[in-house]
Amino acid sequence: MSVTNDPAKNPEFSGCCALPLRIIPVVLAGMLLPLATSANADDSAESYELAATGDAPEAFSMNSAIPEVLTTTRLRQPKSRVPGTTTIITGDMIRDLGIMNLVEVFRLVPGMTVDAVGSNQPVTSYHGTVHYEQRRLQVQVDGRTSYQASLSDMDWNTMPVPLDLIERIEISRGPNSAAYGINAFLGTINIITRAPEDSAGVELRAISGSRGYGRAFGSAGNTNDDYTWRVAYEKRKSDGFDEQEDDGQIYPFNNGFDINTFNYDSNLTISSDYDLDIRAGVVDGVDEEDARKNGKFGANANPDILVDDYYLQTRLNVAASNRHFFHLQASFQNYDRRQRWRVCIPQDLFNDILDPDEPTPDLRPCTPEDNDPFLADLNEDTEESRLEFELQDTILFNPDLKLVSGLGYRKDTYRSETFFNGRGNNYQSRVFGNLEYSPFRWLTLNSGANWERTTTTDEGYFSPRLAANFILSNNHTLRFVYSRAVRTPDAFEQNPNWSYRPRDVAPPYEFLEGERFLVESLVNQTTSTFGKDLEEERITSREISYFGQYYLDSSIFSMEVRYFNDQLRDMISGIINEEEWTIDNNVALDQEGFEVEASLDFPGTQLRLGYAYLDQDGRYTGANDRDAGDKRYAVELLGRLSVRHSGSFTWIQDLPFDLTSSAAFYFADEFRRAHFERADFRLARRVHATGYSYELALTMQHYLNTDPTLSPDNIIRDHNQFFVEAGVRF
Repeated sequence: MSVTNDPAKNPEFSGCCALPLRIIPVVLAGMLLPLATSANADDSAESYELAATGDAPEAFSMNSAIPEVLTTTRLRQPKSRVPGTTTIITGDMIRDLGIMNLVEVFRLVPGMTVDAVGSNQPVTSYHGTVHYEQRRLQVQVDGRTSYQASLSDMDWNTMPVPLDLIERIEISRGPNSAAYGINAFLGTINIITRAPEDSAGVELRAISGSRGYGRAFGSAGNTNDDYTWRVAYEKRKSDGFDEQEDDGQIYPFNNGFDINTFNYDSNLTISSDYDLDIRAGVVDGVDEEDARKNGKFGANANPDILVDDYYLQTRLNVAASNRHFFHLQASFQNYDRRQRWRVCIPQDLFNDILDPDEPTPDLRPCTPEDNDPFLADLNEDTEESRLEFELQDTILFNPDLKLVSGLGYRKDTYRSETFFNGRGNNYQSRVFGNLEYSPFRWLTLNSGANWERTTTTDEGYFSPRLAANFILSNNHTLRFVYSRAVRTPDAFEQNPNWSYRPRDVAPPYEFLEGERFLVESLVNQTTSTFGKDLEEERITSREISYFGQYYLDSSIFSMEVRYFNDQLRDMISGIINEEEWTIDNNVALDQEGFEVEASLDFPGTQLRLGYAYLDQDGRYTGANDRDAGDKRYAVELLGRLSVRHSGSFTWIQDLPFDLTSSAAFYFADEFRRAHFERADFRLARRVHATGYSYELALTMQHYLNTDPTLSPDNIIRDHNQFFVEAGVRF
C-alpha cells in the first residue's frame, strides 16, 4: 500500500512533494534568511571555545545559545551534538497557542499525526502504524514510563499531566531503543514538568468552551534552602464529538470524559552532593463509551469506564564529583479500569452463540417483541501495575569525551478476569549506554546501545545506534545516523486468555451464571490466529539531517531538516475482536521522506513552521492463507494515521497594552475519509502587578473542514469552537 494524494481532490497540493501553496512563501523566506551575514558569529565562536575549555558544568551545558536536549541519549547535549532529530515544545508555547488537550501538542511535531479511533479514543503516532492501540512510541513523564505495557496503549485523556505544569516536551523523531528500550521503536516522547521552585506560590486557572469543554487548575507550593514542594489539582472534561451516525440516522453521542488529577512534587536537598525528588499522583474519573459504537459484546447501556490510577516515584541524585553524576530511581504505577455493562441478546441470536456449529452472529439490540432474551452483566475490568528501577551514571571525562550508562529492571503485572482469566507478570531487564566523543572541533561521534531481555518472548534484544555529527561552522551541523530497534508483542497479543463470565443472569439462562464464554471459540476458526506465538517487530533506520542556527541583526533563525529511510519488518497487524482474531507478523513497510522544522524569533515575535512528507509502501508478508482483500486490509490497518503531507505554522506576537496574540494552522491530508485543516486564534491580556499577576484569554478554533477523518462518527457540527480562560497567580 502507498499513501497517496490526489491533486484533483485538493488543488492546494500538486506533485509528489508539494507544500500547501499558502506555506510556500514562508518556506522561501526561511531559505533566504541563511544567506544573511551573521552579526553574532564571533560571539557564537567564543561560546564554543568556552565550552571546550571550561570546567565540568560548562562542558555539560555547552554554555551556548544552541538549544539543549535531554532525551535522545539521556545525556544533556546541544542540538549540534545530538545523534538524531529532536523537537522541543515549551510549556509557554503550549499555553500561548491555547492548546486545550495534551495529545494535540503533537500536531506541532513534523511527522506526527493526531486523531481519534474507536470514536472517542485520542491517538497520536509518528509515521502512522497505528490502528487502535498506540504501540511503538515510548512515553515518559519526568523519567517515568507512562504507557500501559500489557495492552500496548496510551490513555491521553487520563494522563496525570496538567498543561499548566509542563516545562517542555522533547520528542526524539526516529528509533530510540538504544536509550529507552523496546517500545521506543519509532521515537520517544519525554514530558518534563516544571520544578517546584519554579511554581512557588498559588496559581489558579479556569477554562470553559464549546462541546462541554472545561478545565480547572490550581496549585500551591513553597521553597526554602532545603525543601521545595508543590501540590496541584486539575479537572478536565469534555462532551466529545457532537453526534454519531447509525444506519443513516443521527443520534447523540456518549463519548466525553470527566477526569480529576492530583499531583505532589518535591525536592529535598540532603547535602551539597545529594538531593531527593519525590513525586506522587492520583487520577480518577469517567471515560465515556457509547452503547451503539463501542463494539462491546451485546451492550444495551453505555459501558462507561471508571478510572482509578495512582503513581509513586522517587529519585536520588548524587554528584560524586564535578565530573561524575548518577541517579537511582524507583517508581510504581497502578492503572485501574472498571468497565461493566448489561447485555440483552435476543434468544435466537444467543442460541447461535451457544451452538459451536454456528458462526458468531451479528448482534442487534433487543426489542420489546423479543421473548426470553439473554440478560446478564459482563465486564472488561483491567488492572495493570508497573514496578521499575533504574540506575544511571554519567561521567564527563573531559569536554570531548562523555559517557552515560545504566541498568534498568521492570516488572509489569496485569489482572483481568476477562482478558487474562486472572493475573500474570512480565519482567524486563536492560543495560544501556551512550559514548559521545569529539576527536576534532568539527566532528562529534555518538555510539549507543541497549540490551534488553523480556519474558514476553523469553529472548534478549540488542538495539544499536551510531551517529556522526559534522559541525560545518559555528552552529551548523550535518548528521548521519544509523539505528536499529525492536518492539516485542504485549501481554494481550502474546498470551491472551479472553473470555466473558456473565453475572446476575436472568431466567431462563440462569444456569449460565459464572460460566466462561471463550472468545477463542467464538472467533472465525478459518482465519483465527488466537494463541499463536508472535515475534518481535524490527526497524532499521537511516537518517541524514541538518541543524543550523543563524544570528541576524535582531533575530535568531533556526532550521532543522531531516531525511529518513526506514525499513520495518515483521510488523504485527490484524483484527482483535469477538468475531475475528487475525493478528500476526504479516506486514513489511518501507518508508522515506523528509521533515522541516524552522523558527524565527524576534523580540516579542515567534514564528514557527513544521512540515513532513511521507512516502510509505507496505506489502503483506504473512502466510498465504488469506484472500486478497484480507491481505490488503492488514496492510491498510498500519497506515490509518499515515499521511503524505502534514504540518503546522504558528505565530505568537506580543502587542501593546499587555496583550499577546497567537495564530496557528494545522493540516494533515489523506486520512481515511478527509483532510484535517484547522486554524486557531488566541488573544490574551496578561498583567503583572506587585505580588500577583493575572491573565484573561479568548481562543477560537476554526475547522476549515468538518468532515470526519477516521471514523464517520467524529462529527463536529460547528466550524467555530470558542473557549474563554481566566487565571491568576500570587
